[in-house]
Amino acid sequence: MIESRPAIRVTDPADPRIAPYRAIRERDLVRGGKRFIAEGTSVLRVLAGQRRFTIESALILESRLAGVAGILASLPADVPVHVAAPDVMDAIAGFPMHRGVLAVGHRRADADTPPEPETAGNWRTVVALCGLSNHDNMGAIFRNAAALGADAVLMDAQSCDPLYRKAIRVSVGGMLTVPWHRFETADAMVDWLAAAGFTLTGLSPAGASALEDWEPPARAALVLGTEGPGLPGPILDRTRTLRIAMANGFDSLNVATCAALVLHHVRVRRKGASGPRSA
Repeated sequence: MIESRPAIRVTDPADPRIAPYRAIRERDLVRGGKRFIAEGTSVLRVLAGQRRFTIESALILESRLAGVAGILASLPADVPVHVAAPDVMDAIAGFPMHRGVLAVGHRRADADTPPEPETAGNWRTVVALCGLSNHDNMGAIFRNAAALGADAVLMDAQSCDPLYRKAIRVSVGGMLTVPWHRFETADAMVDWLAAAGFTLTGLSPAGASALEDWEPPARAALVLGTEGPGLPGPILDRTRTLRIAMANGFDSLNVATCAALVLHHVRVRRKGASGPRSA
C-alpha cells in the first residue's frame, strides 16, 4: 500500500498495462505523440505538482517505492501506480533502470502551436531557439529558464522535442513548468516576437555589444542557435547582437551556459533597477 492506495505489481514485462513503458529508449525517436516519459524522482515531483500536463500512470522499482510514497499519494486517485522488481523493470524499459522512477504524461494540445498574442501580455523575458538539435542543451536551457525566471521558451520546428525523455530529465522538470510553444519556422517565430513588442537579442561570439555593458530592454527575447553554426545569418541580422567575453582566446561557450549567463544578467539588472524593497 502507498499511503492507503494500492500499487499494482507487474511480474511480466509483456503485461499490456505497462505497454507505454516498453522499450522507452526507442520511443524517444518518435516526436509529436500524445504521451511522454518522465524519469526520476525530481521530475516526478514536478509532474505531480503541476496541472499543465496530465499523468496517465507511474511505474516504480520496488526498492524506490517508499522514497516516492509521498509524491505518489498526491496523484489523482484514478492514476494507477505499478511496481516491479529490478529484472522486470529492466526488461520493460529495454536497459538497466537505475533511477527506477517512471511516469507517463500527456502533452498539451497547444504545445506545438504558437500562442495567441494576448498570452504574452505579461511576458518580459523569452528564450527563442533556432534549430536547437541537442536534447541535453534543450533540457539545460529549460532548467535555466525555470531557475532564472524566463517567462517562456519558444522554438522552431527544426528544434528537438522538449518532451523527449532525456530532455525532460536534464531539465529536472523545468519544461513541465515553463510555458513553451513551437513555430513552423524561425522566421515566423521572430516575426511573432517582433509583433509582440520584444527586442530581439542574438548571441554571437562577434556580437556588437558586450554582455556586461548591456541594459536589458523592457521586453527581451534571447535568440539562440544550435551548437557550432549558431544563428542563421538572416535571423542574426534581425537581432541586436550580444557577445560574452572569452578568456585565453577561447571562441564561445555552450549554448545552455550562454542562456544562463544572459538570463542571470537580465534578472540582476532588473532587480537593481527596481530598487530595494521597503521593509
